[in-house]
Amino acid sequence: MTLRFFRLLACQLLLLMACLQAQAADGVVEITRAQIEASEEGYKLAAAYSFDLTHGLEEALQHGVQLHFTTRIELTRPRWYWLDEKTVTARQTVRISYNVLTRQYHVSILGSVQQSFPTLDEALFLIRRPSRWLIAARGALKPGEVYNVSLRMDLDREYLSKPIQVNAFNNSDWRLSSNKKTFTYRAE
Repeated sequence: MTLRFFRLLACQLLLLMACLQAQAADGVVEITRAQIEASEEGYKLAAAYSFDLTHGLEEALQHGVQLHFTTRIELTRPRWYWLDEKTVTARQTVRISYNVLTRQYHVSILGSVQQSFPTLDEALFLIRRPSRWLIAARGALKPGEVYNVSLRMDLDREYLSKPIQVNAFNNSDWRLSSNKKTFTYRAE
């Protein structure tokens, strides 16, 4: 009888831990790939993200709320005699919206072209695997120098309308962000 009780208790604890881990995983953007590539135009970021929209975000999108995802990157050059030198700071914002009349999802990089998709998964694919974007001109980095790179991606709540912002700051469904990913890059 006691052995059965402890087995049942252990199963319930395992189930509780699994539920807590699943709940903690909601709202997390995982940066699965991040690297800087040198090209003729300059330095480009190649990144990939893994995330799913929460139920609340999907529902808001279906009701016409535009969602903005912002990627921020910063390159600093370490110095022994002073604070690190901020060499490059760049950000890119991607907007996703849903048009109820045409039943199409629209994804656009702010200041660039807009693309339409029939399904949410296809639209999110463009956000999860963005094209390489120019973060610095060719002469911005000193060849041979090592730079510390920090990268972050999140749902930018600043673009939401004010009434929705109030709800977004108090509701965990509206929290979608990555941890800061850091790595080093030797300029070419």
